[in-house]
Amino acid sequence: MNLNTPKSSLKKFQTALEISKIGVWDFNEKKNKVFFSKSSKAIIGFEDDNTFGDNIDDWNDRVHPDDKKKYKKDFNNHINGKTTFYINKHRVLCKDESYKWILDKGQIINDHIKDGYIHFIGTHTDITEQEKNEVKVHNALTIATKQNNKLKNFAHIVTHNLKQYSGNFESLLEFYDQAETVLEKEELIVHLKDVSTCLNRTIQNLNEIVSVQSKKETDIQKLNISTFIEETLKLLDIIIIESNATINNSINPELFVCYSPAYLESIIQNLLTNAIKYKHPERDPIITFSTELTKDKLILSIKDNGLGIDLNKYGKDIFGLYRTFHHNEDAEGVGLYLTKNQVEAFGGEITIESEVNIGTKFNIIIPNKKPN
Repeated sequence: MNLNTPKSSLKKFQTALEISKIGVWDFNEKKNKVFFSKSSKAIIGFEDDNTFGDNIDDWNDRVHPDDKKKYKKDFNNHINGKTTFYINKHRVLCKDESYKWILDKGQIINDHIKDGYIHFIGTHTDITEQEKNEVKVHNALTIATKQNNKLKNFAHIVTHNLKQYSGNFESLLEFYDQAETVLEKEELIVHLKDVSTCLNRTIQNLNEIVSVQSKKETDIQKLNISTFIEETLKLLDIIIIESNATINNSINPELFVCYSPAYLESIIQNLLTNAIKYKHPERDPIITFSTELTKDKLILSIKDNGLGIDLNKYGKDIFGLYRTFHHNEDAEGVGLYLTKNQVEAFGGEITIESEVNIGTKFNIIIPNKKPN
């Protein structure tokens, strides 16, 4: 608005703004007074209050506490010449105790440096519905992203986990063909049955994931951690024997956690197979499961004595997709990425402690949620 605009034109501009329900405010520092148009006051329910604005802080005091800092900063930035216009979005407490989002714009219309006082005029626009719509769009995008991540996560679980079963069956059948006695063949049949049982359980768990995709939250169950780990170890029996690994299950047998069995199985399997895959060439692997319990979370730790990882060099990439840090031919860089996503899907966190040639310890921090 130009300083030389005739008063009649200013009145027309104000009337046009009133018709469009855009409020007008006018602050004159010299008079220590602020004027709010009827539309401006109507936005927050004070259209019939002729006293609103007598106190220059009538509006300021109603700005949401979380918005006040930026509100004042944007105001002062314009006064100090840092911005050409004053523009700010904030929430204001209405007469009915609700909050509305306001787009606040303004400009100093005098030479306040020369005049020694500020004459500031501006507008208020109710953008509450716009903000609500933006939140809805954001929420929709968040949901879509989560669903997409779930699909990717599920695909990784299927390909990564079932590959282990395929490898177990292949190894057992090769051993069966090489077996020289009936007793050896019978022992291998027992192993095949164990792997088959574990595969059936995994398929059931994966089917459970599919069946709950339409639910708001992934289904969780109360699981005995020690028992669950022992059952998961059965499907890795072959590679544990082949690597001469020692597994120490130091978890309290009376300890339970509420979690998705499919996800927990995948997490344990991934970290255990990694510990064996990256064993130190000069010693047999020793892997220890332990837990620490607090009021609202459980920390499941898996510690090994393997090759270790240089965290100074690779720390930022540990959980990246297709990131590998050793030269194993079968390293895919999927397991840790998958594990991190599965842990975070339940609001948890995974951390790593590692030292080259000493070993690695993964800590899985699980919020102990109650089953639905």
